[in-house]
Amino acid sequence: MIQLLRDNPLLLLFVVAAIGYPLGRVKIKGSSIGVAAVLFAGLAVGSLAPDLKLPEVLYSFGLVLFVYTIGLSSGPSFFASFKRKGVRDNLLVAGTLVFAAIFTAGLHAIFNIKGALAAGMFTGSLTNTPALAGLLEYLKNSQASEQLMAEPVIGYSIAYPMAVISTILAIALMQYIWKVDYRKEAASLRDVKATGKMLQNRTIQVTKREATQTTLGELTHQNNWDVNFGRIKHGKTIALVDKQAKLSFGDLVSVIGTMEDLNKVTAYLGEATPEHLELDRTEFDFRRVFVSNPKVAGHRLEDLNLPQQFGAIATRLRRGDIELVPHGDTVLELGDRVRVVAKRESMPAISSFFGDSYKALSEVDILTFSLGLTLGLLLGMIPIPLPGGLTFKLGFAGGPLIVALILSWLERTGPMVWALPYSANLTLRQIGLILFLAGVGTRAGYPFVNTFMQGGAFGIFFAGMLITWVVSLIILYIGYKILKIPMGILTGMLAGLQTQPAVLGFALEQAGNDLPNIGYATVYPVATIMKIVLAQFLLTFLAL
Repeated sequence: MIQLLRDNPLLLLFVVAAIGYPLGRVKIKGSSIGVAAVLFAGLAVGSLAPDLKLPEVLYSFGLVLFVYTIGLSSGPSFFASFKRKGVRDNLLVAGTLVFAAIFTAGLHAIFNIKGALAAGMFTGSLTNTPALAGLLEYLKNSQASEQLMAEPVIGYSIAYPMAVISTILAIALMQYIWKVDYRKEAASLRDVKATGKMLQNRTIQVTKREATQTTLGELTHQNNWDVNFGRIKHGKTIALVDKQAKLSFGDLVSVIGTMEDLNKVTAYLGEATPEHLELDRTEFDFRRVFVSNPKVAGHRLEDLNLPQQFGAIATRLRRGDIELVPHGDTVLELGDRVRVVAKRESMPAISSFFGDSYKALSEVDILTFSLGLTLGLLLGMIPIPLPGGLTFKLGFAGGPLIVALILSWLERTGPMVWALPYSANLTLRQIGLILFLAGVGTRAGYPFVNTFMQGGAFGIFFAGMLITWVVSLIILYIGYKILKIPMGILTGMLAGLQTQPAVLGFALEQAGNDLPNIGYATVYPVATIMKIVLAQFLLTFLAL
């Protein structure tokens, strides 16, 4: 069987995935490790023989796919985070990494670990392959011996597997101790568009005179309402609402929003009525249409001029499993489902305008996808000089992620739409993550077991695990208890600090929403650069 798997890398890949994926679905006291179990299955299978491992290009391809799709889905939130508290979050991560480097130097002295082994242990305990690559390149340029070149790899291979496990256990432990309610936490985040909120309709009768003094657009802006107004009934006449509309005493108006916002609007305008104006189809019809037309994707709703073109308004937007209240500045993405209200005779033209095609949503624009990945890989290959003659590269992870963040923020360049349809993005992301986890697991399995058969490995193993636990607990405690960062975002930040897709996969499983992606994308670039630089400084300092 070992010989069969050794000779057939694709068979090895699917055996590891078939073992690990179902194991990840097993719940113990309500928790499961999710797709991260593929890594541990890879470690177990890879430990059976030294050459029982997947080709490097396979897991590199998986890593590139994973980080690029994460970047495409997180770009707008990443740049928006700097308007909120992104600088604070990156400073927290940077400060923790500096502490981790100092802590590593202390453990190097306590456990009498060689400098190169300690530097490799630092990269392994923080699960950063680009940092290890930077160490090896630094040693190669220094004309180090083959034995010395192997030491960072040994330190990395011993610390890496337990670093993944320790980080996941730290998240599981602290969320249990703090009794984190991810759903309630997500619902409270009104400024983050990555969380699902249940939208409802309500028909309100205007009974407050102050509600008739200005336009609905001005009322919405003044009161910071995150709602949409659909129909307005004045006497027996029903019309669609626009921003310039003014309410009159006794009017009925349909409103779409969360229960919290609906209560605020009701208190200001008048009182709720049992009538369901939004269901009245005598004058206007409504339906959901899919955004599958590339000419529509990447544009703001207000730029599409729906009222002028079709006499229509968009009242709801569903992105994946998340329902949003669309506004004029909402940028549409391929795969969005928009609820449109208009005259029945206008519906065919509206459907054609948006595309409304399932088939188109299943297709990936290979030109923009390949071009974006090419730009990302090229960026990752560029050597960036640092003071002291050091250089570093962003690598296969950092380069594609940064390019994807920028491209998703741009949305489109002329006729080229950079975003992927939501379903296609998730599919490619899952495939990429499984390829990466299976590849890393099989390649680290035998060295991991073999180093324990040799003397001196337990000191590195314990010290590396200690670094991971201390770093994880610092981030989680300071972030959650002192800075009051939501746990969903915080676990993504910890995964980003570790630059570890397996931890992000676990965080996403626990949160049940996309908040961890925001935290991950916010700090990942800074964490990658910091670890590459700190690892080389550690090697230089400990070798003195």
